[in-house]
Amino acid sequence: MSLKIQTLSGYFHEYQKSVLNPEAFWERIADTFHWKKRWDKVVEWNFEEPKIEWFVNGKLNITENMLDRYLYTAGDRTAIIWEPNDPSEEVRKITYRELFDMVNQFSNTLRANGVGKGDRVIIYMPMVPEAAVAMIACARIGAIHSVVFAGFSSNALADRINDCKAKMVITSDGNFRGAKTIEVKKVVDEALEKTETIEKMIVLKRTGTEVTMQNGRDIWWHDAIKGHEGEAQAESMDAEDMLFILYTSGSTGKPKGVVHTTGGYMVYTYFSFLNVFQYKTGDVFWCSADIGWITGHSYIIYGPLLAGASIVMFEGVPTYPNPGRFWEVVDKHQVNEFYTAPTAIRALQAFGQEPLEPFKLDSLRVLGTVGEPINEEAWHWYHDHVGKGKCPIVDTWWQTETGGILVSPIAGITPTKPSYATLPLPGIQPVIVDNEGRELRGNSVEGNLCIKYPWPGMLRTTYGDHERCKQTYFSSFNGYYFTGDGVKRDEDGYYRILGRVDDVINVSGHRMGTAEVENAINEHPRVIESAVVGYPHNIKGQGIYAFVIADLDDRTVQNLTNEIKVTVNNIIGPIARPDKVQIVPGLPKTRSGKIMRRILRKIASGDTDNFGDTSTLLDPDVVDKIMEGAREIDQ
Repeated sequence: MSLKIQTLSGYFHEYQKSVLNPEAFWERIADTFHWKKRWDKVVEWNFEEPKIEWFVNGKLNITENMLDRYLYTAGDRTAIIWEPNDPSEEVRKITYRELFDMVNQFSNTLRANGVGKGDRVIIYMPMVPEAAVAMIACARIGAIHSVVFAGFSSNALADRINDCKAKMVITSDGNFRGAKTIEVKKVVDEALEKTETIEKMIVLKRTGTEVTMQNGRDIWWHDAIKGHEGEAQAESMDAEDMLFILYTSGSTGKPKGVVHTTGGYMVYTYFSFLNVFQYKTGDVFWCSADIGWITGHSYIIYGPLLAGASIVMFEGVPTYPNPGRFWEVVDKHQVNEFYTAPTAIRALQAFGQEPLEPFKLDSLRVLGTVGEPINEEAWHWYHDHVGKGKCPIVDTWWQTETGGILVSPIAGITPTKPSYATLPLPGIQPVIVDNEGRELRGNSVEGNLCIKYPWPGMLRTTYGDHERCKQTYFSSFNGYYFTGDGVKRDEDGYYRILGRVDDVINVSGHRMGTAEVENAINEHPRVIESAVVGYPHNIKGQGIYAFVIADLDDRTVQNLTNEIKVTVNNIIGPIARPDKVQIVPGLPKTRSGKIMRRILRKIASGDTDNFGDTSTLLDPDVVDKIMEGAREIDQ
């Protein structure tokens, strides 16, 4: 039985079935997995509490569906191709059988060090195969992993450890990132001074950085695993048992632990991976994200390995040792599907075509983007120069909270439009509502993006604070999951994400999506990236303030800002013309590439007393530089 959509009419047929009878639709997909006990009921739910349960009373272990089931049919197939930070270092290739053995050995190691079902384990590691092994081993023994990007500060790490009361940290001595060597263990040591629940720390030797090992608490990975070979019993898990917690940055300083459970997440990541990317057995799939983010969880580890895929795991950065590194890796490993962020595409676009010229890129079949809507100029550059005009682009929309891709073209099947996420996947029922919660039916409408029926991959709660989950996602519009995003459904029924609703600017009574204004600004040939926010305006209510990274060339700042205003005027109209344009050296971004707009909004409105938690910023110094420039504009 094929679960992969083959044609556009096939998509519409499957979509119709999934809406008319969601239980039968998801049951058919769940039936392709190994369950220790079949479920009693496919789904029970209400969005009021909220309470969502999929595959009620079903028992399984997700790792048996990732590893054990491929042992005899595909044990020699490559599971992980590890590409190190330094291209001169040796590539590691790990087969499904080897990965099975590594996971079993580390599962036994965890148990020997007192970790069991339900315990929380923090993983704070570079992008090395052992990080994947640690995640999967936790899942095998029923421990709950929480991966924290190994670039977060010690304070941010301590907050996450304290929130979930973790028992163990798995880390490394250091981390290679571009030309830098980062002292990872030192950060963890500092974090543990502010925590009380960690009993053990397992440390992988990666960089040879000198570290201090605390006797009785810290143990080297290579010492810890000794003598723990042999198969580890896979713990029987309820479909609704927690698989992992992943922390997102909320609007407050307190970390928000999004909880995903075992059965539904397994079914959804597998189905979405297979269909969106049209993955074929034998293909090489590369998602360039870090496993510290949901993209890495769903489309490096779980989705692809559930499908028996061969994945590239990349330790480095796109521009090291040169801006051709991504393209070198594509050719080196004959990558077929490549999935990355618009931020990375725009950064590489700034270097022009020259870094692409030495590479064939003829193995590529599908290109994907994730993290934010891709602007039109970057879309065309990616399509024309990376995909050579022959690779469909899947512009995927989803969130940490959704677990997997919800709205996206299906590669090679859905006709695409630049900057549109196009159509919902089967099983996803999006609705657009106005600010009073009234559903806006038909096409050519714009409003708040909600989902009216649950899907298996969605969050169940926020760890230790169910009320926060309710207030954040289920209280704005009664009976709906509210995504927090504004959306436009065009005349063809295609969805275009307009950015966060609090990023929609109301200019003289006209709602203006920041993403739409940014797309227009980015059309200027000298603009590299932009971020737009609203600020108080005496006449319009809200004015438009644009922060722009640009190459001045031989222009003056004044000339360039005037040109940018004219560009927006020409593309959207005078209503969207920015009132202020500030040329900036950078934008306040988290390490996942998300722009912290609340900081920009405060700067734009002149309220610079308290920016809240800025520990997750990639470069906190950029905030001072933007503030300085803003003062000059106001003078």
